[in-house]
Amino acid sequence: MDTNINERKRIGARIAALRQARGMTQAQLSEACGMKAPNITRIETGRYSTGLDILAKIAKALDCTIDFIEK
Repeated sequence: MDTNINERKRIGARIAALRQARGMTQAQLSEACGMKAPNITRIETGRYSTGLDILAKIAKALDCTIDFIEK
């Protein structure tokens, strides 16, 4: 499997775990980020390659910094 796809899935799973730990739905996270809910779904499942600007919005909504994606 492509390394980039593995990383997208790993980062998406981390975002989902942080969101769930905060008791947020995907809809709530998408609203906090100013994004559409289907985009959050695609990010969390690793089907969407996202840039730093979007990651920064997600991190802010989750009260994290971008280094949350570290292993």
